[in-house]
Amino acid sequence: MPYAAPGQVVGLLGGSFDPAHAGHAHITTEALKRFGLDRVWWLVSPGNPLKARGPEPLAKRMDRAREVMRHPRVEITDIEDRLGTRYTAQTLAHLRRLYPRVRFVWLMGADNMAQFHQWQDWGQIIETVPIGVLARPGQRISARMSRAAAVYAPYRIPGRFGQLLARSRAPAWCFVNVPMNDASSTAIRARGGWST
Repeated sequence: MPYAAPGQVVGLLGGSFDPAHAGHAHITTEALKRFGLDRVWWLVSPGNPLKARGPEPLAKRMDRAREVMRHPRVEITDIEDRLGTRYTAQTLAHLRRLYPRVRFVWLMGADNMAQFHQWQDWGQIIETVPIGVLARPGQRISARMSRAAAVYAPYRIPGRFGQLLARSRAPAWCFVNVPMNDASSTAIRARGGWST
């Protein structure tokens, strides 16, 4: 399990990373800056419950993630596989028990915010940890108009105050516009491989 000192703020970026690409690395470095995070952990999941087909083997995706994301404050993990959790809410519950003095912030691209209400126990997630949302090509409006954004509109922190997110109590969320990187795991797979 990764190390985090008491009092640190750790951003969690979950996904299948099938494959990891420059877009994932880009939003990670932006999240470190924009949300005042001490560290980011990539949670490379065993699978995605919202996707019909399974991903490449976990070891292969972990190796690729380590190639793509090289940063001293970012750790590539297989926490969900180790914990045996399938859903984000379960993972967060375990992490909060394992690291009671660490503050967590859930990170997601705007494309995930647009369909966040489809996630298992999505309300529990946003009530548990602050959420940092980073713009993705073509998804700015759909994320801000999403069901989750509407329900939790009173708890939105304006993007210019993103540094406050890490120390905010849940529910709290912040959408930030960042320079775009249009890399996409779906597009990479559609081209028939894992080339970037």
